[in-house]
Amino acid sequence: MSDVTVLGLAGSLRLASVNRGLLRAAVEASPPGVSVEIFEIRDVPLYDGDIEDLGDPPPVAELKRRLLESDALLLSTPEYNRGMPGVLKNVLDWASRPPEQALQGKVVTMMGATPGGFGTRSSQFQLKQILGNPGAIVVPKPEVWVSHAGQRFDDDGNLTDDDTRQQITELLDALGEFVRTLR
Repeated sequence: MSDVTVLGLAGSLRLASVNRGLLRAAVEASPPGVSVEIFEIRDVPLYDGDIEDLGDPPPVAELKRRLLESDALLLSTPEYNRGMPGVLKNVLDWASRPPEQALQGKVVTMMGATPGGFGTRSSQFQLKQILGNPGAIVVPKPEVWVSHAGQRFDDDGNLTDDDTRQQITELLDALGEFVRTLR
């Protein structure tokens, strides 16, 4: 039985995305006592206050419910033009909205993969800046920046690199310990 539940979000909509592959690997590589479930962000609409005034659309309500039920959040982000993807920022904007404010006090960690040589450092840096405002608690270490993703994933976006898989396990182990310490 898992004592730490983690909700995973991929910041890419592509089905064969390497960042989706990182999340699938996280489900498989979770250490004992930590479980990861993936939430699909594809159907979350663009944030619009007029839509919000009518009530959260079903995908947004489900996102908030799942966040509130989980102990922690795992983000897997690509990096586009030295920044985080707009779809991920959009999801965080919805999640931070009242009355639920589902990111308030939520423990968050992140990882990311990119075909380039620098990993997703800039994207993750932006995420850390953004997550502080709604009151999320970002786990500072370890950091998982997967560069040269073409050498670490197959054509379907599945992780094939054992070293990266070990980094994911270490990340989730640290996340689990962080959550347990806060309890």
